[in-house]
Amino acid sequence: MITCTIAGSDSGGGAGIQADLKTFQELRVFGTSVITALTAQNTEGVHGIFPTTADFVQAQLKAVLQDFDVKAIKTGMLFSAEIIEAIVILLKNTDIPLIVDPVMIAKGGASLLEQQATTALKEKLLPLATVCTPNIPEAEILTGYKIQTEKDIASAAHDLLSLGLKCVVIKGGHLNSKHATDTVFIRGVQPFKMKTERVDTKHTHGTGCTFSAAITAEMAKGRSIEAAIIEAKKYVQLAIRHPLNIGHGFGPTNHFAYHEQRGMCDVHVF
Repeated sequence: MITCTIAGSDSGGGAGIQADLKTFQELRVFGTSVITALTAQNTEGVHGIFPTTADFVQAQLKAVLQDFDVKAIKTGMLFSAEIIEAIVILLKNTDIPLIVDPVMIAKGGASLLEQQATTALKEKLLPLATVCTPNIPEAEILTGYKIQTEKDIASAAHDLLSLGLKCVVIKGGHLNSKHATDTVFIRGVQPFKMKTERVDTKHTHGTGCTFSAAITAEMAKGRSIEAAIIEAKKYVQLAIRHPLNIGHGFGPTNHFAYHEQRGMCDVHVF
């Protein structure tokens, strides 16, 4: 099975294109890539961004789609409205499942999406998406209001689904609670939650990229949206629980853990 990631490059290897391709490899799918920007980045932060032109992003994606039978696509850091509009031109003519990770802010706080690009993301890309995977801060930006309660989460999901999405996963890692609980809303299906014990670690760089890439890989293999999301939660939970402990800042997750520790995951679905 073949997948494609449209995202930025992380020179530190923990997030972006690098995390996506590692995830694809571990989940036994072949990964292709479209690079939207180069970043000078490590575990301590983003030290520079060099965006790709929108025309060249489109050329990369066109080259991939013309030659490969891509079964699922994900987007990560898209940087600008021009880049978003360039990929929408190609993606709107396909029926390939699209997983949108609305990357806006790096783990260290650097902005990864220009202000005007948020509108393009919401109005042009999300209506094409099969699954969107915002964390709480991203969901707040997309909806325009604070999210502090389960009622707020449900309201945010409703607003995002109204854009035409099939599924929204609102990740609860930023909420102050004992567990990391993600809530899954699928059009026409009863919402469900996925709960894991919160891991006391700072090594969480690339978790959002990894989670969305895992969903992409599992959907490429033909799994249902529900099954793909649950397996992706297992993958990222193991990657967080067994850190590599490298770098001086927010270290990367451990992609080896999925196969090395697979029997040790305890995702509670309810």
